[in-house]
Amino acid sequence: MGRDMSIDYKKAVWRNEWFIMGMIVSVFLILLPLLNVLPGENSRFWVSNFRLNLLGKFMALAILALGIDLIWGYTGILSLGHGVFFGLGGYCMAMYLLLKVGTAGHYESNLPDFMVWNGLTELPWFWKPMYHAWVVIPCIFIVPMVCALALGYMTFKSRVGGVYFSIVTQALALVFSITLIGQQPYTGGTNGLNDFRSIFGFPLRGPDLPKTQLGLYVATVLILIGVYMLCRWITRSKLGRVLTAIRDDEKRVRFSGYDTANFRIFVFCLSAALAGIAGALFVPQAEIISPSNVGIVPSIEMVLWVAVGGRGTLVGAILGALLVNSAKSGLSESFPGVWLYFLGALFVGVVVFFPKGCIGLLKQLQFRSRK
Repeated sequence: MGRDMSIDYKKAVWRNEWFIMGMIVSVFLILLPLLNVLPGENSRFWVSNFRLNLLGKFMALAILALGIDLIWGYTGILSLGHGVFFGLGGYCMAMYLLLKVGTAGHYESNLPDFMVWNGLTELPWFWKPMYHAWVVIPCIFIVPMVCALALGYMTFKSRVGGVYFSIVTQALALVFSITLIGQQPYTGGTNGLNDFRSIFGFPLRGPDLPKTQLGLYVATVLILIGVYMLCRWITRSKLGRVLTAIRDDEKRVRFSGYDTANFRIFVFCLSAALAGIAGALFVPQAEIISPSNVGIVPSIEMVLWVAVGGRGTLVGAILGALLVNSAKSGLSESFPGVWLYFLGALFVGVVVFFPKGCIGLLKQLQFRSRK
């Protein structure tokens, strides 16, 4: 009898997740773009270009949340430095966009303004490859993966885990943000990289900007769906069961003959790649990337998205990113002086009263109603 109830519970959870994901796809991929294009500015149901662009940024952040949920919710690895990988992907894309501002086609004539102000006369060597899209696109996920591979190999092979690994990743985020600020002639310093004009030939300025924003929004939602399907396939495969077993009892998995370090390294690199993709999608929609997006505070906030939505549930990670960032935007507009207090109360309330997040609460309520 207990086993039948467990099976029914799992089926109910599966149906709930597909239903919620179907609603997300219907609303964000079909309804909102139509409301932006068809009704017109005078309609009460019209979605402005600003709001659609804002939602596009939230969708990019939801991809990042999926990656964090893979390592934390399913594997038990708490990373407090994922802003580094988000920033690496974002800076790669921003370097490409900034180099495309000039029209002469020569590196020397395409120096960004901040390099000229700092007395540079030639483009740095690590900037030059970023002029080509065929280099930038793979770098968006390869550079974060290489960084994650180096960190993961040193820590997981040494069996560093738990709170110690979290501290290491937090230190990495601090070092990365300080480096970006300190190397102003090469990174833009605290101002970061901004003032982009086009992306792959599509304008980011002028009257055609709304069309580009709509295209970026649709592309971001489609990539989010693809990433969700990939993560769903992984979590429901044998690999996913091994990752969950590592989260629950790593020693038992190790004694069963599995090299848990290799599994941890793999999922950590995959999560870093997703963070890099999210950063690359975020930059042309936010039109800026700076150290304030990649430091310790943003990295902790990224983990809170997953906690609010419900870790160990992919849909929860998406909902958490959308809900928290929407609340952050709405509260900052309505209560500019005290919105941080509201946001802090939201986080404390979820952790204290709903430790399994919004999706966990929904599952519990449905399961109790079935008894």
